[in-house]
Amino acid sequence: MYRHFIKPAFDFIFALLLLVLSLPIILFPIILLAVANRGKIFFIQPRPGLYGKIFHVIKFKTMNDEIDKQGSLLPDEKRLTNIGKFIRATSLDEIPQLVNVIKGEMSFVGPRPLLVEYLSLYNKKQMRRHEVKPGITGWAQVNGRNTISWRQKFEYDVWYVENQNFLLDIKILFLTMLKVFKSEGISSSTSVTMEKFTGNE
Repeated sequence: MYRHFIKPAFDFIFALLLLVLSLPIILFPIILLAVANRGKIFFIQPRPGLYGKIFHVIKFKTMNDEIDKQGSLLPDEKRLTNIGKFIRATSLDEIPQLVNVIKGEMSFVGPRPLLVEYLSLYNKKQMRRHEVKPGITGWAQVNGRNTISWRQKFEYDVWYVENQNFLLDIKILFLTMLKVFKSEGISSSTSVTMEKFTGNE
C-alpha cells in the first residue's frame, strides 16, 4: 500500500511544491554555472531506474569538460570547478532531480541511480536494488555516502529494499538534512566523488 500508492503520491506533491519554492534559490547557482561552464548548466545522463529501466537523471553540472592531449576527460578532481565544489558541498546539485521525481522516474528516498555500465557487474543480490525506484537520497547516503565501500553500499541498498516503510523514509530524510548541514560523506578517501565500481571480487 505504502510503496505503490502513498509514497508515489507523496513524492509527486512534495517534489512539485519544493521545485516551485526552490526557484528563487537556484537562480544564483544557475547564473554562476552558466559562467563557469560556458553556458552548460545541467548534467543529464542515462541511469537505470525501477527494474533497470533507463531514464535520464538531471543534476547541476559541477564539472567542466576539459580533456587531455589524447582527447580523454581529465580526472574528476581537475574538472570540478570552484562553484561546483560549493554546489556539491551544499547538495544544491541534487535539486534538478525533483523533475525526475515529478515524472515518476525517481523517489525522494531509494538507492541512488548509478551508471548503466554497472548493470552487468551486479550479482543477483545487488541487482535487487532496482526493485524500488532510485532516490535522491537513501539508506547508503546517510550511512557514509561516498566514504564507504561499494560492497557496503549495496548491502545498505538491499536492506532498504527489504525494509522500506514510511517511518524509515522519514528517518532517512531527517538524517539527510543533518548530513547536508554538516557536508559529510561527499568525497571518498581517494576521489572527489566515488571510485568506479569494477565488479565483485
